[in-house]
Amino acid sequence: MAVIDRATSTRVFLDALRNLALGVSETTEFATVAISVAFHDRLETLAVAGDRPTRQLLLGRTLPCERAEKLLHTCDRWGDLYLVPFRSLVILSDQTSEPSPDATDPDTVEDHDVLVAAIRDGFQNLRGLVAVDRPRDGQRPDANALAHLENYVEQVRRTLIYALERLELDEHMRMADAVRKVVREASSRLSVEHIIGYCQAALTETFDASGIWLQTFDGGVDAAGAIYSTNGFEVHLGEELRQVARPAARLLWEAQSVAEISERVPRSEAMTPQQEQLVLDFMRAIDLTSMLFVPLGAGPECLGNLVLTRLDEPRPWTESEKRTALDIGHDLGRALLNARTFERERQVVAELRELDSYKSRLIATLAHELKNPLTSILGHAELLEGSDLPPSARSSVASVERGAARMQRLVDDLLALGKANDPQLLFEPEPYDLRAGVEETLDLLRVTVERKGLSMHVVAPDSVVVQGEPAGLEQVLTNLISNATKYTPDGGHVEVRISDEPDAVVLTVEDTGMGISREDLPHLFTEFFRSTNPAAVKLPGTGLGLAIAHRIVARHGGTLHCTSTYGHGTTFTATFPKAALT
Repeated sequence: MAVIDRATSTRVFLDALRNLALGVSETTEFATVAISVAFHDRLETLAVAGDRPTRQLLLGRTLPCERAEKLLHTCDRWGDLYLVPFRSLVILSDQTSEPSPDATDPDTVEDHDVLVAAIRDGFQNLRGLVAVDRPRDGQRPDANALAHLENYVEQVRRTLIYALERLELDEHMRMADAVRKVVREASSRLSVEHIIGYCQAALTETFDASGIWLQTFDGGVDAAGAIYSTNGFEVHLGEELRQVARPAARLLWEAQSVAEISERVPRSEAMTPQQEQLVLDFMRAIDLTSMLFVPLGAGPECLGNLVLTRLDEPRPWTESEKRTALDIGHDLGRALLNARTFERERQVVAELRELDSYKSRLIATLAHELKNPLTSILGHAELLEGSDLPPSARSSVASVERGAARMQRLVDDLLALGKANDPQLLFEPEPYDLRAGVEETLDLLRVTVERKGLSMHVVAPDSVVVQGEPAGLEQVLTNLISNATKYTPDGGHVEVRISDEPDAVVLTVEDTGMGISREDLPHLFTEFFRSTNPAAVKLPGTGLGLAIAHRIVARHGGTLHCTSTYGHGTTFTATFPKAALT
């Protein structure tokens, strides 16, 4: 039963054939009835009603369908039946052995003619044979017996065609389930290695394959791509074979077809005779008897090919297997496209991170280089202030001090930005009382608050401890609260709230200041961004404070958001997780 081992997993089909053979034998005048079934391009005898030697001789015999058709055309017709020499059926089969010597025994099969009925489907394809022999009365059947036999053969035909259709449906459903399994496993993988690693078990089981490999096509038209194999099955394709695979896969993808390659099947139109011979030589070198060449793609683009192989397996690839393989070619193609897109995005992210790291190093280097000269300038300016200078010179010294102090603030902000942006900098959290930090910040800004007559209000528990870097958290508080006091006009109101949630600590700074326009909000946390509001531009600033605060909050695993109504006020909300990052 080699032909149907993969076609069905139940004994129901074989039991039905045996019952058919027994029914024909019992209701007709023939002691021996054999039913052969065509799978792919071969007939196999699967049911025999008769004595034991006959069953042993006939069961499992296979005969190429092409040979059977030629044999029937050379035989005499008896209505819808053919008179076929018994030895022709046996000797023309795959088995080369002659009938056993016991065939001369009166109780065994003798060398005589057999009546054979061809079972065909609606397309006149040969789907099976029913052979009858040994009329019980020892006489050739008359017209009535032949008509009776033909009626039973028609019942066998209907039952067999129906059973084969059920088998094909079961096979189609099994393959469809396999496709879904492969798709589920492949769609969640974002690298080619993971895709084939997770799919190889499902593919080899589904297609009863001895091994698989996958070739991707990357780069230009002549690029060969990479080879991925499974189960320790190393594949070394020479450059000549690689160059055969790409155009063949592209042609098959355009035709939405697959190619079966073996010594037994006609050449695929996707390859020239020389190319196919090259592939067959390669298969013989690694002991492969058959392979299924499947294009992989998405949309109009062919992205690679999948090769399914079989060792010492005469069974051809079924149409269901070919259809399923092409479906998998679509699904794996989409998975490959996703993996390739993800890889490109990962490379872009890595490049952006490297660029960001370089920018942080550059900013830190420039800030350090500026810091020492500025310290020297401020020191010498202080010395000049204590000197006996004319009024014009004192005015110049004051201008130098103001300019140097402004540059000093910019350098300090650049250093803070570089530190907040540096992914290599070790994060070392410790307990920090956020309420105490707010009070210290307000104390530093007391002069500004009193001068502008601002109403300050703090709503927070007595102590709210988070895990973080104190210097960074202090800078966040300073930037957010000082911005609120700076951009809120005289007599305005600023409120700072801290809420201790189950999983996070939320800091809110709300003011009744000039607000931020809708156009400016998306750019608020960008380095060196200044508001387009003319009133805000007049106030001093580097455009770095909010960018620094945003990065420090992100470094702590939190988020910083802003909502604002132009001309009515702004609210910043920073959320910090309870647990420290590691």
